[in-house]
Amino acid sequence: MNIYDFSVKTRKGEDVSLSNYKGKVLLIVNTATGCGFTPQYDELQDLYDEFKDQGLEILDFPCNQFANQAPGDDEEIHSFCTGRYGITFPQFAKVDVNGDNAIPLFKWLTENTTFKGFGNSPMGMLLSIAVKKSDKEYKNNGNIKWNFTKFLIDRNGNIVERFEPTDMKNLKSKIQENI
Repeated sequence: MNIYDFSVKTRKGEDVSLSNYKGKVLLIVNTATGCGFTPQYDELQDLYDEFKDQGLEILDFPCNQFANQAPGDDEEIHSFCTGRYGITFPQFAKVDVNGDNAIPLFKWLTENTTFKGFGNSPMGMLLSIAVKKSDKEYKNNGNIKWNFTKFLIDRNGNIVERFEPTDMKNLKSKIQENI
């Protein structure tokens, strides 16, 4: 099984097969408009601008599961992201990424990756404390812990690496290795 076995919903509610992205390097991200990491939209757009002509696609999945930081419907979220951050990469329907209502794509991503920690930055320490309150075993499962968790997928539809929201520094070099 790989990424091309899944279909997702566009923000307009249409089904789209991820096989449409065969041959592309994909960065799949669960996002939120009211999160401390929301400014990563700027960095994501910069990566997209730099690498889209070489085959990078960023697939944005808004998610409201973490402190209700993605309020609004799909069009309100899209208007915010295009207006405030100028995103031009595809944005899909709001989804659940964990739990019984998680879409199959994110179930597969979390079952096939491991949580690597938030690091030792002040934000990483705060996230560790916050996440531990709701999931005592958070270090030992693949569940997505917060907004802006990223999954890099190679041109053959396989998972290359998972990046926690606090890890943007290694992302560009990993994209370059796979372009």
